[in-house]
Amino acid sequence: MNPNAFRKLSYGVYIISAWDNGRATGCTANSAMQITSDPATIAVSINHNNYTNKCISESGRFAISILSEESEPSIIGTFGFQSGADVNKFDSVAHEIRGYMPVVKDSCAYIVCEVINKMETDTHTVFLGKVVDADQISDQEAMTYAYYHKVIKGKSPKNAPTYIAEEAVSQKENWVCSVCGYVYEGEAPFEDLPADYTCPVCRQPKAVFVKK
Repeated sequence: MNPNAFRKLSYGVYIISAWDNGRATGCTANSAMQITSDPATIAVSINHNNYTNKCISESGRFAISILSEESEPSIIGTFGFQSGADVNKFDSVAHEIRGYMPVVKDSCAYIVCEVINKMETDTHTVFLGKVVDADQISDQEAMTYAYYHKVIKGKSPKNAPTYIAEEAVSQKENWVCSVCGYVYEGEAPFEDLPADYTCPVCRQPKAVFVKK
């Protein structure tokens, strides 16, 4: 079986948010889809190890912030490469309350859902949500997962449903962020970048980059 066939499926990049006893939290996801139109119903897949999974199960609601191609890439890292159990992720990301749920401002649309059912797999919970609120925030193009990989050069968190352990695809040496997998491909030699350089995806310092 060639797992690269899965990359031909279409995905977006989303922030799935929930309340944690009054505190906003969330995670990055790429598996969200509309499964019925009337009533409008959305399915999202969340890893059992994601703290957001527990919060959705307990609160019975979730929101989807749909990131655009113009969204700040660090949002993906903030929500995708650290746990909401340890970090207040929304402290560093502009947001507002829509449909009584926290929504990322730097997105092109949002959808708020009430959980009406769920399905468990070995690693993920698929939550089915009835849409109770939704709106378009901007006319910007929604970010696809292909765009995230090819343009932003981001990698999949290990909890992502689409995570594939990747082998080296090039013989040349690259500087790679050891936290999120971002590959630096700038024109200047990595060693010549300023000491305060940070990863554009997860905002970790230059020191976490390793040569591969």
